[in-house]
Amino acid sequence: MSVPYKIEAMEEMLVNSSKGAPTKASDRIPIIAKPFVSERAMKLLDVVEKFVEEECIPADAVFQQQVGTGTETRFSAHPPILEDLKKRARELGLWNMFLPKNHFKEGAGFSNLEYGLMAEYLGKSGVASEATNCAAPDTGNMEVFAKYGTQEQKDRWLKPLLEGQIRSAFLMTEPEVASSDATNISLTMKKEGNDYILNGSKWWSSGVGDPRCQVYIVMGKTDPSNASVYKQQSVMFVPFDTPGITIHRMLSVMGFDDAPHGHGHVTFNNVRVPAANMCLGEGRGFEVIQGRLGPGRIHHAMRSIGAAEKALEWFLARINDPKKKPFGKQLHEHGVMLERVAHSRIEIDASRLQVLNAAIMIDSKDAKFALKEIAEAKVLVPDMLLRVLDRAIQAYGGAGVSQDTPLANMWAHGRTMRIVDGPDEVHALQLGRNENKRGEFCLKKINWQKKRSEEMAQSYGLQKRDLLQLDRKWSEKSKL
Repeated sequence: MSVPYKIEAMEEMLVNSSKGAPTKASDRIPIIAKPFVSERAMKLLDVVEKFVEEECIPADAVFQQQVGTGTETRFSAHPPILEDLKKRARELGLWNMFLPKNHFKEGAGFSNLEYGLMAEYLGKSGVASEATNCAAPDTGNMEVFAKYGTQEQKDRWLKPLLEGQIRSAFLMTEPEVASSDATNISLTMKKEGNDYILNGSKWWSSGVGDPRCQVYIVMGKTDPSNASVYKQQSVMFVPFDTPGITIHRMLSVMGFDDAPHGHGHVTFNNVRVPAANMCLGEGRGFEVIQGRLGPGRIHHAMRSIGAAEKALEWFLARINDPKKKPFGKQLHEHGVMLERVAHSRIEIDASRLQVLNAAIMIDSKDAKFALKEIAEAKVLVPDMLLRVLDRAIQAYGGAGVSQDTPLANMWAHGRTMRIVDGPDEVHALQLGRNENKRGEFCLKKINWQKKRSEEMAQSYGLQKRDLLQLDRKWSEKSKL
């Protein structure tokens, strides 16, 4: 099917009429990252930017209209514009860019760093990631199938996922336990003959609302009595239509339902799954989950950089709108706004460098090698995004918190980034613990340096003395 709309080049439409006309995406790659970016990736990065800015962002509103109204309708919809965009993306060579070339043969042949630069642009649009088959949770799920799946599992689920023919869901979080500690996961998986019987409840099950979702990746407990809490869990691949599964409701994200993708509350009531659907092996759930969540965290951070850039663009557009003049001036003539713009620019650029550094670390070995850098990005970037969005929302006033701009929706989803894939507190605590391991060494080093300084002073005939020391004393005689 051909794309049913005409595309007018943005640069022709704008006729390069304004100052600060945008340069190509490849020209804006941070200089410290450029040595790690291939010529092929640079060229495709420009294609990604053009595709997102000229086709995906305008399509976002059309997609939402095609989803329709009403719960049943919205979670049964498959907007036609999405398939048109997917066709266009494949024609442009924008497909499966997320699978890093040094770990997977199934991807498009780019590094994590190269994909990170591309994902930034995908993060500016609601449909761009799915249009290029780079959408969560499918990206992480495809990595699980590619890294840990048997050939039969890959043929059944990975192939159609790579082709964008089906979608998948990831089921880990549970409503009755503190899921931030994954050892609490309590859905039971009991072996019975050649099957496992699953019982329990999951929520925030991203993707279960989509009618194209064909497989769930489910974490549960197979060996609750194992002495190691990290060997009690397993991961299974569960077909979506297995008897005993009920999707009770979809959960809103601060009022937004994310239809048709959505986040569901699902129960398993004596769900019988073939043992052949076990991932990697019984008791290896933590290994699988850690292998999945590391790349997922950095992908979220990559896209969040793009969302922050979009927020700043909306901010700049508002403060330069000649129709809006509070107190007789455009907003950019009020100094506080320019200060907020400056802080936004600084924070986005600093966060980008953190994300790209983490990507380079992953490329140099693997996600486990870059745990610290990934955790830093996971904590830093969502916080930055929320600050930039808040400034933009404030500039728009009432419009900023309404449906008239994308900012409120972006803020809601940005806020969830501080929770998904492990809350900030968990990552910050682990980072703090690891950093604190240097505490004893730092204390000893500083005390040694103080002692060495005293010895050096003595070698020059000096006594230790504060440079601001006065030793001034008053006597009765000095008072006369």
